[in-house]
Amino acid sequence: MDLVRRRAGSVLVLGLLSMLGWSLAVSASMPSWFDPDYDCAKAFPGVGGDGIRHSTQWLPPRAVCDFGGGEVRQFISPTRSVVLTIIFVLTAALTAFALYFVIRRLTDPPGILRSEEAVNLRARQLRHLGIGGGLMLLVLAAYTVANIFAAVLGGPPGAMILAVTMAIALAALAAALDRAHGPLPGTARDSHRRGTAVGLGTFAAIFVATVASGDFPFYRIWVASLGAIAYLVLIALQWSRSNRTDRGPGNGDTAEQGLLGQPRT
Repeated sequence: MDLVRRRAGSVLVLGLLSMLGWSLAVSASMPSWFDPDYDCAKAFPGVGGDGIRHSTQWLPPRAVCDFGGGEVRQFISPTRSVVLTIIFVLTAALTAFALYFVIRRLTDPPGILRSEEAVNLRARQLRHLGIGGGLMLLVLAAYTVANIFAAVLGGPPGAMILAVTMAIALAALAAALDRAHGPLPGTARDSHRRGTAVGLGTFAAIFVATVASGDFPFYRIWVASLGAIAYLVLIALQWSRSNRTDRGPGNGDTAEQGLLGQPRT
């Protein structure tokens, strides 16, 4: 448990990847979604009937081929179903524990306060917007492609697990960008909190837009631009709030300029 707490981020990534692998393994164990009748007939060549009906279940993994006339066969053996169920329980528990410890970091002690002294805040804000917006555009574009493979190869669980992974990844990326280019003064905890809010808000924007457009569970490429815009808006709001609450007496870009009341450069 102590290892999970100290390496919560790495364990969380490992857990999510393991769950994604689980969804791919279950999908591969089921009849093909493209032609399940062919897979059932191929798996049980000695069984015939007027028509083949099939049913599937993800948890516990189960697939049945019904050939009619009482001829019913289990496409996934009971042993494999039990093994896959145990793997899911273990990986889900590991992922849940790691996620709990990651969330707890949002309530950690603030840490060292990073000052805005001798920092050009306007340039820092522009870097935050430019670098962050570009990275979000690229990451979300890659996600729209990966989501297709996850949904087709891993079924609904694969798409759902990838969506959770992406939401967490966006939060982590936004937190890292905030730490490197975000508002000052601030602490590591401030960056974690702001980044989590921005990352989850960005993913919520593309999720709601996709559901509203009727394309769900597939994300079109245009959501990458929408997500980047949502990220920029949220970052701009955070900087605006920081400028109102944390700015010194003057209007300068640095602490010295603010104390002297010099105009922004």
